[in-house]
Amino acid sequence: MAVFYDISLPIYEGMPVYKNKPEKQTTFETTADFSSGTSHETRIHMDAHAGTHVDAPLHMTPGGATIETLDVQRLMRNVKVIDMTHVVDHIALSDVEPLGLQRGDFVLFKTSNSFDQQFNAAFVFIAKDAAKYLAEAGIDGVGVDGLGIERSQPGHETHKLLMDAGVIILEGLALQEVPAGEYWMAALPLRLIGTDAAPVRAVLLDKR
Repeated sequence: MAVFYDISLPIYEGMPVYKNKPEKQTTFETTADFSSGTSHETRIHMDAHAGTHVDAPLHMTPGGATIETLDVQRLMRNVKVIDMTHVVDHIALSDVEPLGLQRGDFVLFKTSNSFDQQFNAAFVFIAKDAAKYLAEAGIDGVGVDGLGIERSQPGHETHKLLMDAGVIILEGLALQEVPAGEYWMAALPLRLIGTDAAPVRAVLLDKR
């Protein structure tokens, strides 16, 4: 029997956001209710990088491609969930070299981030040397369970190395219940126009 995993973070007021910045927080505004009308309606105020999301090149490159240019078929595919829960601080070149990754692979790194209940300023990230290796290996995409794929990199090297190689970046995955292995993934971004990212509802299917 197939096993289904929802790997999307829940969206709610007070949810963990990057660096706990107030301007990144999500709020819900009631614009109509039953006290004044016949329906209930809500307006969402939400950062495009909140929760589970996919980045577009514009996020790090002036004049870069926006989210609607991403071919969504690249986010409906087989992926590999790789257990990196033993890693401390960052995923380094020495962590990814032994994986035997092939050109066209899409990898999701499961780290200790998946078990954080609040934003952790010391979240595990992908270091520059590992990003360079992944880009040169020709992978198609990489997903992480932190709200960022890098941490405290003034030049945003990890983002740029991957984006310049055309690698899709998924951030904010919820992988705590997912064993390492191969899955079929659907991670479709909202059809926004002209933005640097988009929220995603991401699911995995284990058909073994």
